[in-house]
Amino acid sequence: MDKYLLLMYDRPSEPLFVPKGNEKVAFDIPPEYLLEKYRSVAANIFNRFGDGTDKSVPITHIAIPDMTVPLKVGRYDFFSLHVPAHREAAEYLIKLFLGMRTIDDLVSLTAYCRDRVNSQMFIYCLSVAIIHRPDTKHLQLPQLHEIFPDKFIDGAAIARAKEEANIIPEGSRTPIEIPLDWTATDVDPEHKVAYWREDIGVNLHHWHWHLIYPFSGPPEIIAKDRRGELFLYYHHQMMARYNTERLSHNIGKTRPLANFREPIKEAYYPKLDSVVAGHAWPSRPPNMTLSDVSRVSDGIYVSVSDIERSRDAILDAVRARHVIDSQGKTIPLDDIKGIDILGNMIESSELSPNQALYKGLHNDGHILMSLIHDPDHRFLEPFGVMSSNATAMRDPLFYRWHQFVDDIVYQFLDGLAPYTTQQLSFPGITVKDVRVGTSQSNPNTLNTHWTKSDVEMSQGLDFFPRGPVLARIQHLNHDEFSYNIVVNNSNNREVIGTARIFISLKFDEKGEPLTFNEQRKFMIEMDKFTVRLKKGQNVIVRKSTESSLTIPFEVTFRDLNKSSNQNPEKSTYCECGWPQHMLLPKGTTRGYPMDLFVMVSNYELDKVNQAEPVGCTNSVSFCGLEDRKYPDIRPMGFPFDRKARTGVKSLTDFITGNMKVQPITIRFNDTIKPRLRSTRNKQG
Repeated sequence: MDKYLLLMYDRPSEPLFVPKGNEKVAFDIPPEYLLEKYRSVAANIFNRFGDGTDKSVPITHIAIPDMTVPLKVGRYDFFSLHVPAHREAAEYLIKLFLGMRTIDDLVSLTAYCRDRVNSQMFIYCLSVAIIHRPDTKHLQLPQLHEIFPDKFIDGAAIARAKEEANIIPEGSRTPIEIPLDWTATDVDPEHKVAYWREDIGVNLHHWHWHLIYPFSGPPEIIAKDRRGELFLYYHHQMMARYNTERLSHNIGKTRPLANFREPIKEAYYPKLDSVVAGHAWPSRPPNMTLSDVSRVSDGIYVSVSDIERSRDAILDAVRARHVIDSQGKTIPLDDIKGIDILGNMIESSELSPNQALYKGLHNDGHILMSLIHDPDHRFLEPFGVMSSNATAMRDPLFYRWHQFVDDIVYQFLDGLAPYTTQQLSFPGITVKDVRVGTSQSNPNTLNTHWTKSDVEMSQGLDFFPRGPVLARIQHLNHDEFSYNIVVNNSNNREVIGTARIFISLKFDEKGEPLTFNEQRKFMIEMDKFTVRLKKGQNVIVRKSTESSLTIPFEVTFRDLNKSSNQNPEKSTYCECGWPQHMLLPKGTTRGYPMDLFVMVSNYELDKVNQAEPVGCTNSVSFCGLEDRKYPDIRPMGFPFDRKARTGVKSLTDFITGNMKVQPITIRFNDTIKPRLRSTRNKQG
C-alpha cells in the first residue's frame, strides 16, 4: 500500500477520483469521502473515470478526526509556515498523519484530506510525515519541481507547455526551452548571480532541508541533535558560496539588512505564476521599505518594532553570554551548547529557550519581507517568494537577511577562545602535498560550464493529457575532479584521521589579500571523510562525486517514471543534499584564484560514539544522519569557527603540520556541454 501513498502527490489539484500515475490507478473512494459537490453524482463519477484504468485500490473507511484546524487555511490560498495560523494548521495535520496506526490508515486519511485542505500544505505535511514515520521513511518522495513546477519554472513556459500538451501527441512533444536570463538582465547587477539564486537544485535543497528539520511540530520531529547549530552553519555555508559568486562577478559581498527601516534598493520580479492559487507571485520594486503587517484575513500582526526587539534581546544575550529561559533561569551560552541554543533562538524553533522573550526574529523577518508590497492587504495580494522555503532563495533579499543573521552568529563565535596549536595539531601526521584537478585540465585548475537538463512537469499540471511535459533549463555544472592528498604518518602504528577540505576566496573587493579572520568567513566546505593512515606515506585519492555535502545529479534531475520509489536501503535522507552540479563556484573565463585548504584531524578527538548509520550517508555535512547524532563532535565549520590565535595574520600563518594550502584556479567555459553520467560510487 505504501507505493500508492506516493500517488497522492500526482497532480495535487486534480481530484483523487481521477486515475493517478502512469499505471492509471483508480482509488475506490468511499462516497462519503467525496466533496459535497460530487456526492450526488458519485456513481457517474466512478463509472466515468473507472473505465480503462489498469488497477483499482480500495480505500478503507476510517473514523475521520476533527478537521476544523487544517481547513482554516483556504484550499487555494498561498501557504506559508511563517504565518502562525498556517503553522498551527500544518502542525495539526502532521500530528494526524504521524498518528495513523498503519499505512492503510494513513492512505485512508490522506484520501479524505487531499481534496479538502490546501494542496501546498497537504504536500508539505505528508512529506514531513513520510520522512519521520518508521514505516514510510524508505519511500523516495517526488521532487517538488515535478509536483509544483510553478514554484521553479517561468509562468510563460508553463503556459506554452499546456498548449503543447493539449495539441501535440505524447510521443512528439519536445521540451520547452527556458532561457537563462528570464527574470531580468544584467542591467540589474543582482541579476549577474541569478543563475545561482534561481537554480532548481539549490532551491529544492532548501525545501528538503526544512522538511527534515522543521522548526515546529511534534517534539519527535523537532528535537534532533544539534539542530540549532546546523541551521546556522547550513545557512552560513550558503552565504559563503553566494558571496564567492558575487565577488567573482565584481558586485561585492552581500550587505546585511541591519537597518530595518531604510529603503531596500534590491528589487525582485519572480516571473512565477501559481498554478494552485491562480495568482502570480508578487514582485518587489526597488527602494521599498519594511512596514508593519496587519492582515486580518490571515491573522498576521507583526511590526518592525517586533523584530527590532527580538534582535536587541538576542544581541543582549550574545553580549552577556547567557540567555533567560521561560522560567526565568539563566542558561550559559558556552563553548559547547551555546551555538545550538543561539540557532534555535534566532529561528524561533520550538526548542528556543524562551519564545516570548526572543520571539521570532528569523521567521517574523520573512513575514515582513514577503508582505512588503501589501502589508495591510488593501490590494488583496498574496505572499511574495520570501514566504516559502521552495522559493525564498530566489530573492536577493534572502541573502541580505541571512547575512544579518550570520553577523550575529559571528558576534558570538568571535567571543570564543581561539584554538591553540595543540588543539589543531595531529601529532605524527603531516600533509605533504595536495593537488586537485581533472584528467583534461592543468593541475590545480577546475573547470565549470553550462549544462542543459530536462524537468518533468506533468505531475503538477492538472487535467492535461497524460505523458511527459518537459521544460529544458540551462544551469551551472563542472567537470568531475579528484583530490590527491599525500599524508605522512610518522607514528609507529596505523591511525585514523578526518580529512577536512575547504576552498576560499583569496582577495576582497579591492583585490587586497584577505586576512585570516576575514578569509575564514568565506571558507566553503567541500568534503569531510574518515581515512586510515598506515605508517609512512599515504596517498589519498578522493573524487568530487564522493563529497559529504552533495547528492548525485540524477537525484535532482531524475526521471520518476524509471524509479521504483521503494528501496529499503534508502530513505528520504538520501534526497537531502547540496546539488552535485553546484559543488563548485562558477569562476571566471580568465580563471578565478582561490585557496584549497586540507586538514587531517585526529579522528579519536572527532568521533561520536554511536551505532553505525543504516542506509545512505549522503550529505552528512549539511543533513546529518538519520536517527543518529551529528557524526562529528567538533563544532561545525571547524577549524574556521573561531578567530585566530595571537600572531596569525594570514591563512599561511594558521597552518600546522597536519594542514596544507594549495592555490587553485576555477575557470569558467561559457559553453553548453552535455552531462556525463555521474561516477559517484558511494551509497545513495
